[in-house]
Amino acid sequence: MFQTQKLLFVFLCFWFAFQNLNAQLGFCSGNSGDPIFTEDFGSGTTPGPALAPGTTTYSFTTGQPNDGSYTISSNTNFFDWHNTNDHTPGDTNGKMLIVNASFNPGEFYKTSITGLCENTSYEFSAFLLNFATSVSGCGSNLIPVNVKFQIWDDTDTNLLATGDTGDLLFTQSPTWTPYGLVFKTEPGQTSVILKMINNGSGGCGNDLAIDDIAFKSCGDFIELTNTSGENSIAQCEDEGVIVSTTITATPDNSIFNSHFYQWQESADGTNWTDIAGETTNSYTTPTILDARFFRVKVAEDFINVSNALCNVVSEPFGAILLPFANAPISNGDVSTCANLPKPLIANVPVDEFINWYDAPVGGNLLQENSASFFPITSGTYYAAASSTLVDCFSLTRTPITYTLFDLPELTDEEQFLCENTLLTLSSNMINVTFEWSTGETTNAIQVDTPGTYSLEVTNMNGCSASKTFTVIEIEQPEFEAIISDDEDIMITTTNEGLFEYALDNGPFQDSPVFELVEGGLYTVRIRGINNCAEVTQEFIHFVIPKFFTPNGDFVNDVFTIQGLEFFNAVEIRIFDRYGKLITQSNSTAFSWDGRFNSTLLPSSDYWYHIQTENQEYKGHFALKR
Repeated sequence: MFQTQKLLFVFLCFWFAFQNLNAQLGFCSGNSGDPIFTEDFGSGTTPGPALAPGTTTYSFTTGQPNDGSYTISSNTNFFDWHNTNDHTPGDTNGKMLIVNASFNPGEFYKTSITGLCENTSYEFSAFLLNFATSVSGCGSNLIPVNVKFQIWDDTDTNLLATGDTGDLLFTQSPTWTPYGLVFKTEPGQTSVILKMINNGSGGCGNDLAIDDIAFKSCGDFIELTNTSGENSIAQCEDEGVIVSTTITATPDNSIFNSHFYQWQESADGTNWTDIAGETTNSYTTPTILDARFFRVKVAEDFINVSNALCNVVSEPFGAILLPFANAPISNGDVSTCANLPKPLIANVPVDEFINWYDAPVGGNLLQENSASFFPITSGTYYAAASSTLVDCFSLTRTPITYTLFDLPELTDEEQFLCENTLLTLSSNMINVTFEWSTGETTNAIQVDTPGTYSLEVTNMNGCSASKTFTVIEIEQPEFEAIISDDEDIMITTTNEGLFEYALDNGPFQDSPVFELVEGGLYTVRIRGINNCAEVTQEFIHFVIPKFFTPNGDFVNDVFTIQGLEFFNAVEIRIFDRYGKLITQSNSTAFSWDGRFNSTLLPSSDYWYHIQTENQEYKGHFALKR
């Protein structure tokens, strides 16, 4: 029983250790030193050279790598893979390790890293790319890239750290993905072995590139601040020198248990020299007359602080005395049409920005921190430059002129086309060019069809505007009926349209009703608006009163019918409400005084029946006493 428990305990210890090792995939959380090992696989247009013996079990090829083979090349135009450049920034014809996975999972890359320091944390990093594309003919069977990184001691028996990338799936465009692994050397250990193991099988997919393998020392994150809590100082040259300041290094204690320091300075932020005697966690600068950068090297052991393989360096603390910026460089004056706004553009170095003003000195700030500016009116505008670190504006501003050309002034129109005629459409403009929707390029065109016509006009400045002519056809009117309604004449047509109406030679009106017209013979005229051709018809207007008042006041004392005189033959009969014939006549000058056999008839409704040569009229009227 005891032996079983002991074995279980050993297994659990191994299992937890294995889990912890697999959990180490990641990057240094603090500061790093300068790279102590890099592998970017060189550059050139020819493949190779092959990796050193013992680095890989894969076969080298100078051509297309098949399953279980590799090449080192700047060209990736193989199969249906992504065709891309290597990862190394600024690398002309840069090469990369290109691997077509073997059919069986296993180790495909192994190299030794020497010259390390004992009891020191390091960061391994590399960039991977999956070559597969969406057009790979594997469908759901496409095998993803999946790599395990391992760091072993120099005896290849003690695993220091391990981590898996997980499935690196295909992307629409070539995408380099960084991976890292942090480990710590053991006492007396100055070299390690890096292994890369393919977790997946070969076949359709699992094709990858590797580039920019690097090892760096890894230590605490070191924050540099002065007594004001600033990480850098920058001021404009007109403020004078930068006075002495004390910079303090504060480690986060995430990795190191102890700290030893060496301060450095640089004039350019690239080339660094040690500052003699400055080996504490703080440094007081002298008065600074020009740009200076400061940083500190930190190691866990005193002996390692001067060893670039073992120390880490903080981010630099900049103390920069900036000269006035130069005035921006103009991209040129801008002229454009009102409907095609274009920006004014000026250029400054990447560490400067531009403000825009409406005056060469002072004036109004129009836009901040922009290399371009869109004015809304013509005029001269001014660009001033300053550093992004501190306001240190150029002593002069760059003037740029903006000219905004007006567009041709056009207004849409509605025009009326008389049936079976031509209509002229015109812009009535000069010093412009024309382009009609019909393809014609003249000032005016003639159309015979209703619809929509467009015209684009371009002036001498090349600015264009458009207008639309809506052409509405006016049909020729057709008479339906002309009716006398008491003293009014009412006209109807068989078709509808924008018509005008007139009697004889009188003026045209929009209404088809003429009011208070005396009886008689009239010529009724109808035409479409816009002076379209007219149609005419003669009409005898009967004015049959609706009542008369035979009371002897000489006003409306007799019942008469206006318009009878224009007929050759008429017959008129008057009846009372019971159908009794009261009077009748064949005279076109008929009138009735309201009597029957010289007897005054009472107030009542009476009925008329009028027969002309070709028409019969019936109705009633009132006699009022």
